[in-house]
Amino acid sequence: MSAFLLYIARSGLYLGVFYAFYLLVMRRTTFFRLNRIALLAGSSMCVLLPLLRVRTAPLTGIVAGQLSITGVGEAAAAESTAGAFNWPVLLSTLYIIGIVAVIGYTILSALRLHRQVAGGMRTRIHDYKTVILSENLPSFTFGKTIYIGRKDLEENPAIFAHETMHVKYRHYLDLFLFRLIQVVWWWNPLVWIMRTELGLLHEYEADEGVIDQGINATQYQLLLVRKAVGEQRFSLASGFQHAQLKNRISMMLKPSSHGWMRLSYLALIPLMAVLVYACNPSKNNKAKQAADEAETVAPATEAPASTYKVTVSDMPQADETSIPFSEVEVKPTFQGDDPNAFAVWVNSQLVYPEAAVEAGTQGRMVLSFVVDTDGSVTDVQILRGLSPELDAEALRVLNSCTEKWTPGMQDGKPVKVTYTMPIVFKLK
Repeated sequence: MSAFLLYIARSGLYLGVFYAFYLLVMRRTTFFRLNRIALLAGSSMCVLLPLLRVRTAPLTGIVAGQLSITGVGEAAAAESTAGAFNWPVLLSTLYIIGIVAVIGYTILSALRLHRQVAGGMRTRIHDYKTVILSENLPSFTFGKTIYIGRKDLEENPAIFAHETMHVKYRHYLDLFLFRLIQVVWWWNPLVWIMRTELGLLHEYEADEGVIDQGINATQYQLLLVRKAVGEQRFSLASGFQHAQLKNRISMMLKPSSHGWMRLSYLALIPLMAVLVYACNPSKNNKAKQAADEAETVAPATEAPASTYKVTVSDMPQADETSIPFSEVEVKPTFQGDDPNAFAVWVNSQLVYPEAAVEAGTQGRMVLSFVVDTDGSVTDVQILRGLSPELDAEALRVLNSCTEKWTPGMQDGKPVKVTYTMPIVFKLK
């Protein structure tokens, strides 16, 4: 569940940045169709981006497991776990409660809508599914169906024309998508703001379609004002009075936006690229590699209160007679094809020196070694030391390796291959 919450947080951040850009830059333009497409495509992109794992640094060498040994007893470990507050469980519970609340609100709105229109007469007008309402209710569309009062249908043809625009432009698909976004990302306030903005954008597009049919703009605006008083609204539908009247009339009177404003969306490319880089899980996993632990219980005689973490990777060295792991054609292997095998073996041999335990010495050291053409480990060196005791222990383990590797191959011949090995000594 923690991984899912992390995805929800990342995608919610992407959605927030994208919607903030729209509100600041594109909201007042007259590119109704472009803005609508951009909102739908951008929302889908923000939902999918966290699923992509883009590497931000080259991975070289063996991708080895991180192993830990601790001397903490089972009872003490259980007590420590019991005393820790389980934040993922709390966050998961609150998140699920929010989802249930939004779904419940949606169902109640649908039931209320159904009760209001249950007595309407179903028919088809100009090939549009239509429900003629006997009560004095505001006109709206729900899915592909137009709901309109009999009086409005007979006296105000512009209202019916407006509702046909909602069906023609398939605004119901937008509403369905954003309802799903609201359910999953209910905690993001910009999602709710953008749901309102989307409804307003639908009205702009429908108003433009009505005027393009030849209906007098001034008379149409007066009709909007006259119908604005006392009308009800439905959150699941596109309606004649669904959006703010002042904004709709203002947008109808506004001159067309300059075409170059369309290029403003190009600014999203570097913005989203920086955001993806900052939140990229591959990069973050690599940066946190030394901090994550997979703990197992070991006898206290080897390390009374310590943890070892071993990884193997490759860093090109200055030794001209050897080839870095990342450049060799056939990689050397230790005890088969498992890249973690050597890390497991080193971890099994390490013993935390008593002097280092008493002095509280811990940290990260880096060694290098060469897998020779005969598969032996040679030329072990300390690249970054930690303390005399810990350095000596690491050298002892690597120099004591008598088991042969399968050597690396270049151009069909065995060659020397250089590795580096970070080792993290950590006291518990």
